[in-house]
Order: sequence, then C-alpha cells, then structure tokens
Amino acid sequence: MDPKFIISAREAQSMAESSALTLPELLPTLVEPARNLARPPISEYRVAAVGLGQSGRIFIGVNLEFPGLPLHHSVHAEQFLLTNLSQNAEPLLLSLAVSAAPCGHCRQFLQELRSPSNLQVLVTSHPSPEFTSLSHFLPHSFGPYDLFTTRSPFLLEPHHNGLTLPDKHDSELKVAALEAANLSHAPYSESPSGVAIVDRDGHVYKGSYVESAAFNPSLGPLQAALVAFVAGGGGGYDWIVGAVLVEKEGAKVKQEDTAKLLLHSISPNCHFNTFLCSSHPLP
Repeated sequence: MDPKFIISAREAQSMAESSALTLPELLPTLVEPARNLARPPISEYRVAAVGLGQSGRIFIGVNLEFPGLPLHHSVHAEQFLLTNLSQNAEPLLLSLAVSAAPCGHCRQFLQELRSPSNLQVLVTSHPSPEFTSLSHFLPHSFGPYDLFTTRSPFLLEPHHNGLTLPDKHDSELKVAALEAANLSHAPYSESPSGVAIVDRDGHVYKGSYVESAAFNPSLGPLQAALVAFVAGGGGGYDWIVGAVLVEKEGAKVKQEDTAKLLLHSISPNCHFNTFLCSSHPLP
C-alpha cells in the first residue's frame, strides 16, 4: 500500500470489489501495512487504525511518539484517525479496524462522537476478529451528555467558535492557526485553540485542539497539526521551521507552554509565536 492516509471512495470501492469484500471487510486487510506508517521511537510498538467514513472514504491513523518527552504527549492511532477525519470534513465514522484493542484512553476519546455506541470496532489481533459495537468495549460510559450544558456540536460536526484577531494584515500562518482555533472542539473548558506549522518547503499544516469529556485524553492543537504534517507527507519533524498558536485571551486552558516544550524537543530551531484573540459567539 502506498504511504497515504486517505483512500478515496472510488478507490476504496474498487479495492473492495477486486477482493470480493464489502467496504467494512476491507478495513482489516489494510491495518498491517498501515502500521509501517507509525512513528513510535520510544515504545517501538506500532499501532494502526483504519476507519470507514460516511462518504465511503477510508482513513488511516497511526501512533506518534516524540523522543525526550513524557508519553502523555503521544498521539494514539485512534486520535490520529479521528483528527484525520475532522481535518478532511468527514462527518461520521461508521466502523474501524485496529491492530490492538483500543486502550481505555482511546475508548474514552471515541465517546466524543455522536451516538458512539453505533460505531463498529474490529481488533485484528483478536483470535476471531469480528466487528463489535464500541459499547462492548466501554459498557458504562461517561461522555458529552454528562457535561454538555448547551447544544454543543459533537466531534466531526461543524464548529465555529467566533474567534477574531485585530490585525487585518495577518500572515498565512496566523490566519491558518485562527481557522484551526475556530474549528476547535472545546465545549468543556470553552478554551478553543489552533496551531499552524510551516515546513522548509513552505507547506502549511494546521491542527485544532480537541477536548474529551474525561479531560485527560484531550488532544493538543500542536499534536493535531503534527497529524496533518505526517498525513500530508511531511518528512522529519526538524523540517518544521515556523509555528503559530492562536488561543483565546483569558482561556482556562492555555496551550503555549506545552506547545513550546513539544516544538523545542522535535524541532529546536523552529520559530514559534502565540497570538491571543477575542471571542464573539455566533448567534
């Protein structure tokens, strides 16, 4: 399989038909080759998650670890997968196949989807793999319904946080970071943020902060931007030469120090800026 993280609906259907499989049945056949795309320099344990979106497209997620940093900075394959869907405007994840049983961290992260109990999960390392509902893996769940106080959108649903910056002549990187912040899923802390990074070839990648109702499985905006970087064919992390963080002024959750720490570890010469913005909630 080519090192790519999205398979178009047409190509996915063609692959399934040529193998006499349904689209869900195709997913587990893609898991093992997808594991080669993982970047786990600490554990050396490669995980891949391959998911089918409502559009018929197939998405791939893998685990990312960052040398010299605590493991809680890592990106799990299921987090990569959902971020990949979100960054490509895929409204719904129908099913996924994963190389190892989702850890509790990822089972919780998947709860951010609307009606997560409908999600079908197959673990390829199981002796008799078959699709099972997520509720089988997390029968007594805690999720958005326990914390939402307003009609907030769920993960993968359209978001716009109404953030603005005063400067009318912003750089491309700053504008991209603002766009990512406005797409951020932060219903619990109301602290949306976004990061945009640029590599040495001038390619820009952006990522949005994603919260979990259980808080700790939340995914930082820089990690989300690194998902876009890896999925977009980025090389080594030291290729990243510039980064911008946009977050809300006075936010309860601040990303700046954590983003600096991660960037310094993976690309110490990267130029980093933070910009604070105001919020004007949309009607």
